Amino acid sequence: MFEFAWPWVFLLAPLPWLLRLWLPAADSGEAALKVSFLSELESLSGSRARPRLPAARQQAPFALIWLLLLLACARPQWLGEPLPLPASGRDLLLAVDVSGSMDYPDMEWQGEDISRLSLVKHLFGEFIDGRQGDRVGLILFGNRAYLQSPLTFDRQTVHSWLDEAQKNIAGPQTAIGDAIGLAVKRLRLRPAQSRVLVLITDGANNAGAIDPLTAARLAADEQIHIYTIGIGADPKAGGVLGMLGYNPGIELDEAGLQAIAEVTGGQYFRARNSEELQAIEATLDRLQPVAQKPQLARPSLVLYPYPLALALLLSLLLVTHSLWPQARQQWRQRFAAKTEERP
Repeated sequence: MFEFAWPWVFLLAPLPWLLRLWLPAADSGEAALKVSFLSELESLSGSRARPRLPAARQQAPFALIWLLLLLACARPQWLGEPLPLPASGRDLLLAVDVSGSMDYPDMEWQGEDISRLSLVKHLFGEFIDGRQGDRVGLILFGNRAYLQSPLTFDRQTVHSWLDEAQKNIAGPQTAIGDAIGLAVKRLRLRPAQSRVLVLITDGANNAGAIDPLTAARLAADEQIHIYTIGIGADPKAGGVLGMLGYNPGIELDEAGLQAIAEVTGGQYFRARNSEELQAIEATLDRLQPVAQKPQLARPSLVLYPYPLALALLLSLLLVTHSLWPQARQQWRQRFAAKTEERP
């Protein structure tokens, strides 16, 4: 079915003519000479002045361009038949820690040492792609928590937002409580028994205004299940710094993450390497879907590029037609001048 998304745009159709009536006439700044004996001059010269086109014919191309632009602005589109969206699934928010410590390269992927955040991108990008029938959203948190993507069926866009996440984009610290609080705000209006938060961090709560356990109790009251994942290698797998006594996972608050998961009926996971994180992903992937209210969506094909391209083409033709006589005259004069210079 053909329709316009914004048909009210056509109310602007008389705007150019109204402006011409309301605004004062433009002054070219050039002197004008009115000749009352033009016919006598024509008889003496043996030629007639070129008649001007009627005003309506002069304005027709510009009126057509204006109407084509209005047509494009009204956003014409072709709507297909309504298609059912998945009627079952969960509302799943993925909260990812992007503090500075997530850049520590103590993880391994395909034989190469990579950072914790890079491993999360690799594995949970695939996890997002596999959430068929689920609404998926993304929260990034550091000093504060930010909703990077709301709950949506567009898993490809959420995957792209995760891939583009950078360390310290939300600050160098870790506000776990704020991330849970933001998730509660976004999930509380969704159907019960379908609200899930997967929280990934490598540290302890050291920023934000909300205590993580308090936020977890609020999540439990809203029937939101939180699955927490602590990521980071053991000291022996920490590379040179680990050998020198630096523990890359020393800041990880495992007890706090376990308490958050227990309060909400979720589960805590420890990811020390890519294999464990893949196993966690497989466990989360087995979350059973629940029935939700079915929805219908109509695929649409936008058609505005066609009138827009036609308006551009017509504009170029008008400009060419206006400049061509002057350009042709200049070329003739240059050609005549070069001819005269030849011996």
